[in-house]
Amino acid sequence: MAVAKADLAAALDLFAGLGAEITHRAMMGGEILYADGQIFAAIMGDAGVHIRAKGALAERLEEAGATQFIWVRPSDGRAMPMGYWSLPEDALDAPEEACDWAKSALEAGD
Repeated sequence: MAVAKADLAAALDLFAGLGAEITHRAMMGGEILYADGQIFAAIMGDAGVHIRAKGALAERLEEAGATQFIWVRPSDGRAMPMGYWSLPEDALDAPEEACDWAKSALEAGD
């Protein structure tokens, strides 16, 4: 599932205020976003923008209404939770808030 050019452009605009060089590359059927070479988010086709998170950050995202990305393996239909959480609805139209989530992901690292 390829990411539409317009969706990628919108995500890059959303994170433009991050204060880092934002790059991307195709992976996992979507686009992985990097800030100065560190993964912080992904665009999962029609599922939208997801922030890389685990532990306390994942809990904060869930409290804000985010949902975990679940990949379904085509070979057997097995659901596999991934370490990416949807960007909360409020942040989709608020670049400052989206960048705050991205900064938290970068600070959490892996």
